[in-house]
Amino acid sequence: MYQTLEFDPELIRRYDASGPRYTSYPTAVQFTEAFTVERYRELAQASNTGASNAGAAPLSLYFHIPFCDTVCFYCACNKVITKNRKRAIPYLDQLFREIALQGALFNRNRPVDQLHWGGGTPTFISHEQMRALMRVTGEHFQLRTDDSGEYSIEVDPREADAATIGLLRELGFNRLSLGVQDFDLAVQKAVNRIQSEQETWAVMDAARSEGFKSVSVDLIYGLPLQSLDSFAITLDKVIAAGPDRLSVFNYAHMPQLFKTQRQMDATQLPSAEEKLAILGLTIEKLTAAGYLYIGMDHFARPDDELAIAQREGTLYRNFQGYSTHADCDLVAMGATAISMVGNSYSQNLKSLDDYAARLDAGELAVFRGVELDADDLLRREVITRLICNFEVAFAKIDTQFGIRFEDYFADALHGLESFMADGLLELNARRLQVLPRGRLLIRNICMQFDRYLKGGGEQRFSKVI
Repeated sequence: MYQTLEFDPELIRRYDASGPRYTSYPTAVQFTEAFTVERYRELAQASNTGASNAGAAPLSLYFHIPFCDTVCFYCACNKVITKNRKRAIPYLDQLFREIALQGALFNRNRPVDQLHWGGGTPTFISHEQMRALMRVTGEHFQLRTDDSGEYSIEVDPREADAATIGLLRELGFNRLSLGVQDFDLAVQKAVNRIQSEQETWAVMDAARSEGFKSVSVDLIYGLPLQSLDSFAITLDKVIAAGPDRLSVFNYAHMPQLFKTQRQMDATQLPSAEEKLAILGLTIEKLTAAGYLYIGMDHFARPDDELAIAQREGTLYRNFQGYSTHADCDLVAMGATAISMVGNSYSQNLKSLDDYAARLDAGELAVFRGVELDADDLLRREVITRLICNFEVAFAKIDTQFGIRFEDYFADALHGLESFMADGLLELNARRLQVLPRGRLLIRNICMQFDRYLKGGGEQRFSKVI
């Protein structure tokens, strides 16, 4: 198991391409409205019987809170920008209806091993509303009360204080992610996110005082006015604070898709060379500080549960990122939320008005999705193993799916010959293993196993680096 990383700028330039992030396979590009609410309901109820003698899988719940007080110009998330806190009231009422409708589909003896509030800004809602959301959730699903679940929340330090963190811990949260992006004031002004170090570290200190099991920090490289020297200062400050994990995301400038990005001055974006240098420096500094590269922009301390799960071969990836709970059915609630139940993905309506109308009518908000066939399940397993563990043992796949790997994936293996020649991976009759210099290019490698990329047509993805 490799948990080291080799940075080769020339190699990255040569493999520069756009591709999926593989939070799912098939990706959302394949979702269609032919997948109906009725089919989702059937699959949800069927999931209660389980696929093995162990019975039904535990559950993972995701709640989308779309509201933000101010807009961050770089943001590509589904959000509603408003200073009117009362706008959350009708949305939560509809979310409560959805919780009841979803809860009725799943047996109450299925524990919630994983729970996540994302956004938007989940802490936009009041403390009373947070209590109500968790209370209603507990009325319809079996929440863990012994702190054994993985219950996480995304926190904007500008929208939280020590009292908020104390309440979140009381409600059962034991992991949180702090949005930072960059501490440089010029960069913050350019992206409309003014956030002090003091308020950021106050939230981290509160989380540690309250006994949160893991605290993660999110950074973004490639923002306007960033430079190698300025980002180095932010990195040093974050490393000194010592979070358990870091996510260092590549900013994808796609103003044709995300209107808020048009409010930034594109001439102030760092060059491709500068951006690549920032990535190299990030890897150098985090590695020197003892962090391990988990994959897909994520770093963690060696004793963090993600790093341990990767070494043990049990790491998993879903729409919320890396996880230690691979066996859960994911039930996602709120506007635009994406579920993974049984062998299917399904997405809720995106606009608040459409979402509200469906829930007000007493119906689930699912509007599109995809049901996986045997080939999808096989390829998803291969891509998941690569993106989480950086290797695939052919015999395990052969036994699990009743195939001969070398024959079934002959075209993909042929496509990987150049990767092998460049030292990105090792390939023999027994396994495929991604080497340290290939780990940054894992998306490129996974793309060789993606049959939906073979058909051509317009597909809009971000750059892999």
